[in-house]
Amino acid sequence: MLLNENQEMIRLMARDFANSRLAPIAAEIDATAEFPEATVKEMGSLGFLGLMVPEEYGGVGADITSYALVVEEISRACGSHGLTLAAHNSLGCWPVATLGTEEQKKKFLPPAAAGESLLSFGLTEAGAGSDAGGTRTTAVRDGDDWVLNGTKMWITNSHYAGALIITAKTDMEAKGSAGISAFIVPTDTPGFTVEKKEDKLGMRASDTAPLTLEDVRIPNAYLLGKENEGFKYFMQTLDGGRISIAAVALGLAVGAFEVARDYSNERHQFGRSISSFQAIEFMIADMATQIEASRQLMYEACRLKDAGEPFGQMAAMAKLHSSETAMFVTDKAIQVLGGYGFTREYPVERMYRDAKLCTIGEGTSEIQRMVIGRHELKA
Repeated sequence: MLLNENQEMIRLMARDFANSRLAPIAAEIDATAEFPEATVKEMGSLGFLGLMVPEEYGGVGADITSYALVVEEISRACGSHGLTLAAHNSLGCWPVATLGTEEQKKKFLPPAAAGESLLSFGLTEAGAGSDAGGTRTTAVRDGDDWVLNGTKMWITNSHYAGALIITAKTDMEAKGSAGISAFIVPTDTPGFTVEKKEDKLGMRASDTAPLTLEDVRIPNAYLLGKENEGFKYFMQTLDGGRISIAAVALGLAVGAFEVARDYSNERHQFGRSISSFQAIEFMIADMATQIEASRQLMYEACRLKDAGEPFGQMAAMAKLHSSETAMFVTDKAIQVLGGYGFTREYPVERMYRDAKLCTIGEGTSEIQRMVIGRHELKA
C-alpha cells in the first residue's frame, strides 16, 4: 500500500517524536512502572490524542490508516506509550465521536483531544472478559438519573481519565448480551473509585487498574447511544480497537526486528558477522516476512474501515496475525542477541514482555479465531 503525502508526513512526525522523546525513557519507565504524564501531554500537543476526534471538536479527524501509522511508530519505541495512545483514541474518543450527542461531544472531546485528560473504556469484569455479555455492573433508572453499581478490571488509562465509557446492565430481565447500555461517567463523580494500579509483566508504564462504582449517580444525558444497545456498541468499538492493537503489536515487532538486524551485522563470531551465518539469515528473513504480512493485513483493515465497508473480520485477522508476529519476532530477536537479549542492556526483552499483552487485549487470539471462523462459515 502506497501512503499519500499526509500519511507519510504524520508517520515521519510520529517517528521523530518517538525517537527523540520516547526511546530514551522507555527502559526507565518500564523499570519504575511510572506513567509518563509529561510525554503523554506532549502527544496531545502534537495532535496524537485527537486523531479520532473530528476537527470541529478540537481534533485532527485523521483517517484510520494515519492513526494506525502513528500508533505503530510510537509503539516501535515504547509499547506503554503506544497502548496509552491506542486505548484513548479507539476505546475512549471513538465511541463518543461516533455515538455521542452534540452536547456530549462538546463536553468530553475537546479536553481529550488537547491532552488535558484521557478517555477510557470500562468493559471487562471478573466474569465478563471474553464473554463480554456477562456484564454484572448495573445501572438503575432513578428519575432523570442513572445509579450505577459494580466493578471493572484491567482498565487502561483509568487514573488519568477525565471520563470513562462504562457498560452496565439496564434491563435486568434480559438474558445474555441483551439489555446492556453504555454510559459516559466522569471520574470525579461521587462513588467512582479507581483502585491500585496493577503490577504487570509488560506495558508497565501504561496505567491499568480496577474500578469500583458504588451508587454512582449520573444524569440521563450521559447515556451513550440508545438504551439497551450497549453490547452492539462495544462490539463495534472492539472491532476498531483490534486495528489499534494490531498497530501496537506491529510497532513492537518492527522495533525488535531493527535491533536484531543491526546487532547481527555488528556482532562478529568466528571471524565474521553473525548475519553471514545461514541460521541467523533465515531468522531475519522469517521475521521480515511475518512483519510485512501483518502490515498488509492491518492496512487492508484500515482501508475497509475508512471506506465504510465491513471490516470486523479483517480487523480480527490483523490483530491475530500482528500480535502473534510480535511474539514470534521478539522471541527471535532475543535469540539473535543471545545472552545480551536476555538482559536489559538491549530493549528486546522489554518488547517481548510488552508483546504478550497484544495476544490478550481486545480479545484473545482464541477469540479472534472464533470471530474469523464464524465469518467464514457464514459465507
